[in-house]
Amino acid sequence: MKIATFNIENVYHRDKSLMRPKLNKCVSDWVSELDGLMHRIQKNAHDIDRIRELTFLLGFEKTDHRPYGVLRKRQGELFLKPHGSAHEPKASRLTDWNGWVALQTVAIPYNATLNKARLIADTDADVLVLQEVEDRASLMAFNHGLLKEFDVEPYDQVLHLEGNDGHGRGMAIMAKNGYRLDTLKSHGLEPTDGQDPIFEVDCLEYAIIAPKGRSVHILSAQFTSDKDNKRKVQARKVADIYGQMKASGKQMIMVCGTLNDVSYSDCLTPLLRETDLSDVSRHPGCSVERDLGKGAGYFRLGAYRMGVNIRQKDYMLLSPEMKGRLTVCGLDRKGMWPEGNSRWETYPGLKSRIHAASTHPLIWGEFKNI
Repeated sequence: MKIATFNIENVYHRDKSLMRPKLNKCVSDWVSELDGLMHRIQKNAHDIDRIRELTFLLGFEKTDHRPYGVLRKRQGELFLKPHGSAHEPKASRLTDWNGWVALQTVAIPYNATLNKARLIADTDADVLVLQEVEDRASLMAFNHGLLKEFDVEPYDQVLHLEGNDGHGRGMAIMAKNGYRLDTLKSHGLEPTDGQDPIFEVDCLEYAIIAPKGRSVHILSAQFTSDKDNKRKVQARKVADIYGQMKASGKQMIMVCGTLNDVSYSDCLTPLLRETDLSDVSRHPGCSVERDLGKGAGYFRLGAYRMGVNIRQKDYMLLSPEMKGRLTVCGLDRKGMWPEGNSRWETYPGLKSRIHAASTHPLIWGEFKNI
């Protein structure tokens, strides 16, 4: 049995907020301060003055308030008409609705989507666990369209669930070759001490039935990227779920997904050091091509290992029973764009950062007697 996990970072279109460059520390502090001031119900004169200063520093006065286009209903379909190309009548009770909408998503370059398909086809896993999938329709078109171009059979079982954040970061699982999805349980609605869910995206529990009748249980999670305290709460929750699964008699368990922190972080302590889960990237048989650049000879802080100098955010963790059945495993980063002094073999069509399949590697493992 071959299982892979991959943060695909959307298939065909991605929310603009996820594609913006990371803010530097100063700008990030301004944004946090402005958010705090805006949430105050009572604002004094000093607060108002500071809000004006922060909006100026953040460039709010440069915002273009003109509509991007006009969305109209015509012959049963919606058309987007560029602003200013024609005089449009105003909306009224006697006419059809006429308005404008700002597009929130942008198209992913075709070469990037092609590299996503090539990476998944090269792995050709029996069970593929995905994070950050925008919708089921996109995933089905990708499954039955692009994957066929690489001479691999499409997955006959495809399940997608939308995430909590509303930015098109749903989670999905795909299976073929006689492996089938038996049950699904979402932990995405479980609240913290307040009213917000613990997981900003989701945490899904899958049960997979192998052709021989054995069950494999997979926890797929995505942790927050910018709140250390919240991330530790999420790690503790996943550890609790894992403990409950073991207590109920389940043995073959895998925890995978984007945990958004390095292995030595205290935030992941409840999961990595207070359970018996093992990371496949630490397995002696883990296969990954070493760096060919200047950074190949040293261990970068937070990296997977020496010569694999990409910051660890994604994990495949195994229970002792699953670890005992693991034969080979690996990280495939041919679809990633090398940053800084790192260099590794990439796909021929990957000529720039925008053509990368993802900023995350694909992690896979093969297991015997399942």
